[in-house]
This record gives sequence, C-alpha cells and structure tokens, in this order.
Amino acid sequence: MEETNKRTSLFADLSLLLVAIIWGSTFVVVKNALEHVTPMYMIAIRFGISSILMILVFFKIFKKTKWSDVKAGFTIGIFLFVAYMAQTIGLQYTTAGKQAFITGTNVVMVPFLYWAINKTRPDKYEIIAAFLCFLGIGFLTFEKNLSMGLGDGLTLLCALFFASHIVSIGYFAEKHDPVLLTIYQFLITAILSLISASIFEPKITGFTKEAIFPILYLAVFGTLVAYFIQNMAQKYTKSTHAAIILSMESVFGSLFSVLILKEPFTLKFFIGCSAILISIITAETKWDFLKRE
Repeated sequence: MEETNKRTSLFADLSLLLVAIIWGSTFVVVKNALEHVTPMYMIAIRFGISSILMILVFFKIFKKTKWSDVKAGFTIGIFLFVAYMAQTIGLQYTTAGKQAFITGTNVVMVPFLYWAINKTRPDKYEIIAAFLCFLGIGFLTFEKNLSMGLGDGLTLLCALFFASHIVSIGYFAEKHDPVLLTIYQFLITAILSLISASIFEPKITGFTKEAIFPILYLAVFGTLVAYFIQNMAQKYTKSTHAAIILSMESVFGSLFSVLILKEPFTLKFFIGCSAILISIITAETKWDFLKRE
C-alpha cells in the first residue's frame, strides 16, 4: 500500500513538472505569436476557445450556474484580464526570459495583499522572500541610469494583478464551485479582451498559419490541459512539492527563451533569476521540505 502511494505521489510530481514545462513554454509561444496577431485579439481568442472547451467538458456543472457565480467570476475575471493584458503587451518590449521570472514574483506579493485585506501580518519567510524578490527584479530590470523599461514595468504590473487574482479566488472559492469560477473568469477575460481589441487594435481580416498554432497551443495546452492536470495532481502530492515544482515555470520560461529565441544569458541575468527563484521557493514552502519531523 505504501509503495503504491509513493508511486502515485511520484506520478503526481512528474505531472506537475509537465505543467511547469507547459507554462514555461507559453512565454516563448506568446512572444512568437505577437509577430502575427495583436495582443488583445490573441487573449480574446485564447480564452474564448478555453471557455468553450470548459463549458463542453463540464456542461452538467455549468447548467447549475447561479447569478452569484457570474458576479464572482466577473470580479475574478477583471483581475485576470488586466494581468494578461499587461503581460502580453509588456512582452512586446522585454524578453521572454525576463518576463518569466518577473511574472513569478506574484507569489511573493500575495501575503502582503492578504495583509492589506485581512490584517494578517506576513511571517519572516515572506518578508525575506520579498527582499530577495525585489533584489532579483533590480538585477533583471534596472538599467545603468536606474530606470525601468516599459516592458518590465508592465510585467511587474501583471504580477501584481496575478497576485490580486489569486487573492480574489481565495475569497470566492469557499462559497462557489471552482469549475464555475474558472469558466466565468475565462469568459470575462475573453469578452473584455474582445471589446478592448475592437476599440484599440486594427480589425483582423484573417489568420496566418503562424498565428493559428500558437493560439491553439495557448488555449488547449497552456490553459485547459495545464489547469486540469494541476488540479488533479495536487490531490496526490504534498503542497510543498507542488509549490517547488510549479515555481520551476520561470526557470523553464528562461531556458526556452535562451534555447529557442536565442536571448542573451548574462551574469546579471543569472543573479537576478536566482534571487527571484529562491524568493518564490521561500514564500511558497518556507523551506519545510528541509526540516526533519
């Protein structure tokens, strides 16, 4: 029995590693896709497809929707929309490798947002993580004149809204079905993106082959499949395992950007990435996996 549990836990960990690889690859996919489709239309199509697939897969649950579910999903969806808008537009002005690590800083921001809402003070690990996080951001983003580029600034804004997204999910998940929350936040993101695209971006007359594959990959694998695997796998492994493995998303994002996009790998970039990765692991796990019971 114990051997079976170990195998199940190992399989769950490997599944989460696959999720981290998929999410890491999306930074490169989005970077390439932006050469063929505008940011808002890409987000609208990505989340539109994901919403339709979610409704088809979970139609029995979707039929039980209440108005309160729609309102909760709308609130969460606003945070998700702004996060992806800032991230996707920001990627036009920065590298995929830098964005992968800066986006990951959202897990360090979450405890401080909870502090503002629930008056629950962050512990020493979260404070240390915040210091390491912003030290890493400094190495990654600040130029010689201590200015921050537009792309890095938008990505930092993206991380803040992803953190707000996490906090809002925690607030609403207690009273609402997580499947319905996911469906409606995807729908709201798609609708708001489509409205923004129709106002601020030129009308799309058609799609090239180079644009279709990235969008389908983001919708099916980067969104639907990845979230489904994560939800299933986390039932069979420890939360510290999940946190460490999923934090590797930023590492894979940087690795893919160097190998595929040929982005430069400098000492400054390495120090910044290392500081952020350590800060993420510190905030998520508090290094409990090193402690002996």
